[in-house]
Amino acid sequence: MRLLLDESVPGRLRRHLTTHDVDSVHDREWDGLKNGALLQAAEVEYDVLVTADQNIPYQQQIPRFRIRVVVLAGVSNRLEDLVPLVPDLLERCEELQEGEVAIVRWKGS
Repeated sequence: MRLLLDESVPGRLRRHLTTHDVDSVHDREWDGLKNGALLQAAEVEYDVLVTADQNIPYQQQIPRFRIRVVVLAGVSNRLEDLVPLVPDLLERCEELQEGEVAIVRWKGS
């Protein structure tokens, strides 16, 4: 499965996603693309967009795209706050269909 990490997600998260082929928006030189243009570009080559932008499901009509979107809703966007979400992220990647969104939330105490 091919994953694309949005600008809002640290690129170093890829080290925790070793079972998948992972690129970042920065790797692709897509920095600064607006969400609609990013989704349109990403759907051609990627299965899942991983983002920490919790507004994307409300700003974009995700069902019109052929990509899945997983929103990481951690305590912050720092790597150490997102790593605990990886197991749920990976599970959601497998469950989602094209055009669907899942929000993976921190389950702290």
